[in-house]
Amino acid sequence: MNLDDLPRMKELDAGEMLGFIDRLPDQLESAWQAGAKFPFEMTGGGIRHVLLAGMGGSGIGGALLAAYADHLGTAPVTVWRNYGLPAWARGRDTLVIVASHSGDTEEALSAYSEARRRGLPVLAITSGGQIAAEAQAASLPLWQFTFRAQPRAAVGFLFLLPMACLTRLGLMPDPSAELAAALSAMRDQQAHLRADIPVVHNPAKRMGGQWMGRWVAVYGSDHLAPVARRWKTQIAEIGKAWAQYEELPELNHNTVAGTLQPEELTNRYSLIFLRSSLAHERNDLRTRITRELFMLQGFNTDEYQASGPSVLAHMLTALHFGDYSAFYLAMAYGIDPTPVASIAELKSRLAGAGR
Repeated sequence: MNLDDLPRMKELDAGEMLGFIDRLPDQLESAWQAGAKFPFEMTGGGIRHVLLAGMGGSGIGGALLAAYADHLGTAPVTVWRNYGLPAWARGRDTLVIVASHSGDTEEALSAYSEARRRGLPVLAITSGGQIAAEAQAASLPLWQFTFRAQPRAAVGFLFLLPMACLTRLGLMPDPSAELAAALSAMRDQQAHLRADIPVVHNPAKRMGGQWMGRWVAVYGSDHLAPVARRWKTQIAEIGKAWAQYEELPELNHNTVAGTLQPEELTNRYSLIFLRSSLAHERNDLRTRITRELFMLQGFNTDEYQASGPSVLAHMLTALHFGDYSAFYLAMAYGIDPTPVASIAELKSRLAGAGR
């Protein structure tokens, strides 16, 4: 469709996904304020490791937090996307944060049950469901928020509520000032990305449009590596299109060698490089050289340069740009960006098979 046809866009977007993307800076602000107010009786003096269990749209918040904690946290954050917990997660010095938007994700439920069985300190972050019910029944820490949307649209809560937990435990410095500047950078960028900005002046519309009919690969390093994952998941869930992501510098040790075959598919790819002036200088150099190598092999490439004064601003501006681009891809294909029928069917079949 014509990406400047706003009436048609509104007709296609029955679930109002664009509204959630537009309001993401406000959601982040609300989530941070909520995280400062939830009742909290934990102490962080003995916590040496944080394990965040979550899947999909709920798990991406943990990936963002882990990257941010690598930048300035005092305890490592590990993301767990599976059933149960890793064998090493034992003892009162490991805090388990279970994040599940619905509260009914079976992998998250499994992790929550295992954390309780092992007697680990645990915090549930959810909008309800079985996890909330179990936490309430056992009088265990629960941060229950209200947000009616797909989990991928609740990234503000699923990123900043765990961050608020770590801040209140003293495991990272208070990022309030950095967050305020990051939100300002997001809103400045957003002025060029909204649906009423025509394609000729809207870089997210142009990027989403160029993905039509192509397989998309998104590459990022350092604090933009989890953002590359977010772009991939948004292209899949919102655009209903195939995508993949990889991280630098690792892809320089394998993926760059796989550019010759199959030759007939080379021009069917769109390779996107996420760049940050705050990344490690060698990784930024690697990003530039890697793009040049792919271009010489005939691949379509593009890049996004994150903006703002800090690591957090670069993460959030890059994430927001990816959300808009994935939405415009869905519009270009003429599909509703909200439903995820294949995921719903998979969950239904799993439920029918029992546990």
